Amino acid sequence: MLGLAGGLLLGSRRAAPRQGLRTWRHDAPRLGHGEAVRAARGLNRAAGMLAVSVLADSAIEHYRGDFRNPAMFIPLASASLSLLASGHGMADRRSVAHRARDTAYALAGGAGIAGTGFHFYNLGKRTGGLCWQNLFYGAPIGAPMAMALSGLMGFLAERVRGAAPGTVPRLLGRPAGRVVAAATGAGLLGTVGEAGLLHFRGAFQNPAMLLPVTMPPVAAALIGHAALGAPRRRPFTRLWLCLTATLGVVGVGFHAWGVQRMMGGWRNWQQNLVDGPPLPAPPSFTGLALAGLAALRLLEGRDRG
Repeated sequence: MLGLAGGLLLGSRRAAPRQGLRTWRHDAPRLGHGEAVRAARGLNRAAGMLAVSVLADSAIEHYRGDFRNPAMFIPLASASLSLLASGHGMADRRSVAHRARDTAYALAGGAGIAGTGFHFYNLGKRTGGLCWQNLFYGAPIGAPMAMALSGLMGFLAERVRGAAPGTVPRLLGRPAGRVVAAATGAGLLGTVGEAGLLHFRGAFQNPAMLLPVTMPPVAAALIGHAALGAPRRRPFTRLWLCLTATLGVVGVGFHAWGVQRMMGGWRNWQQNLVDGPPLPAPPSFTGLALAGLAALRLLEGRDRG
């Protein structure tokens, strides 16, 4: 699977013209009103999926920590705001950025960055500091970044939505599709790192545990290539992103099965849901894959309905 994806990626790289930074800066299709709004709603959907994952995961993990620090309630509140903003954005067909959604996404992004700092601080306080033992069993470094990604994707959605019809949506002076694609690729790689760490802790006892550390890196490479390459249709990239989104859903099923295999199974759900494989973690891949699909819509510049 990896060999096939790598071969196709290298082949497309040879076929594409080498245009360097000029391609990154200038080549992007103009979007009509409907195309931009649909892409923005896709990013709202991605932000919402990430918010759902963070909301459920932080609720379980911080409940396990007895909410000893009042700051542990912050991700529940900020993820809820991001989820509400995303639902509103998905239903909004106007081509105007919404101030309340912007505020909610900014709070989510800030909470994610602050949470990452808190988790680093808590790891540093543990005996041994940043050692493998603490990385395995301490506060997860990557978890708060999913909140930051939810805020980022929502922020990008509002910028795309607010672009004038018939223009190239831009973020930080760059075509929006390329920025979203680059952010998606980076987010996928970070999520792979978190999944790889926890599955390594589980000794990859089930061969399916290799999927989250093999499929998403290919998706990251493909969407990264789209961010830097010439605008064109990328059916294989779209297909692989759809498979990655499906992986996030299937992963919930695998984790539910892992909970069932623990002593008492789901009859002892109060303990096993807290101590078993995290059910809310895999949908992060789904959220980022949805962001990648929205990036492709921006890069292709076609109304796909």
